[in-house]
Amino acid sequence: MPIGYPSVPYRLPGGQMEEWVHIYTRLSLERIIFLGEEIDDEIANQIIAFLLYLDSEDPGKDIYIYINSPGGMVTSGMAIYDTMQHIKSDVVTICMGLAASMGSFLLAGGTKGKRLALPHSRIMIHQPSGGTRGQASDIEIEAREILRIRHQLNGIYADNTGQTLAKIEKDMDRDFFMSAEEAKEYGLIDRVIEERSSVITGGRRQGGRGQRGRGAEGAGEEF
Repeated sequence: MPIGYPSVPYRLPGGQMEEWVHIYTRLSLERIIFLGEEIDDEIANQIIAFLLYLDSEDPGKDIYIYINSPGGMVTSGMAIYDTMQHIKSDVVTICMGLAASMGSFLLAGGTKGKRLALPHSRIMIHQPSGGTRGQASDIEIEAREILRIRHQLNGIYADNTGQTLAKIEKDMDRDFFMSAEEAKEYGLIDRVIEERSSVITGGRRQGGRGQRGRGAEGAGEEF
């Protein structure tokens, strides 16, 4: 029997009584967003809404995205990625469990110096996949589009990791799994979290905005 998402007690500031709220809502009050499923348009819109709201509430304070995701749609993930680059707040990305495909793309897209992973997490990169049916001309159009997307994703990964484009293209030709330490060496993350106290919390931007990857557009392929 499914457990479902729990509600947790929360007392509004100045309130006398506790209210039961969705656990994701409660986490967002601490500027924490949890990405724990496949990325589609609905999930992307929810995360984008959280990012925009939290940034408008306090644009100088970090936002935390915990990632345990197998990936998902390119357009949906790109929408989240572009929003992460657009907002003023630094975005701390933290991998727990698995960040694969578009999950690893978002992990690497956090603010430089604030991309983290738990010690036993796994990170996987690979090229996008897609399929189409219909006329030969439609299949040809789809093939050109997915090649364009692959080139675009490879370029962003290269920018965000410091690896050469040639190495990214070679490594992403097939599923490429890494441990947290290997992902750190690769440049996908900046630090492996060894203990709870080492997580960056309550951070604010110091001076200029943290370095981010370049923006991008996407298409509706699986990644």
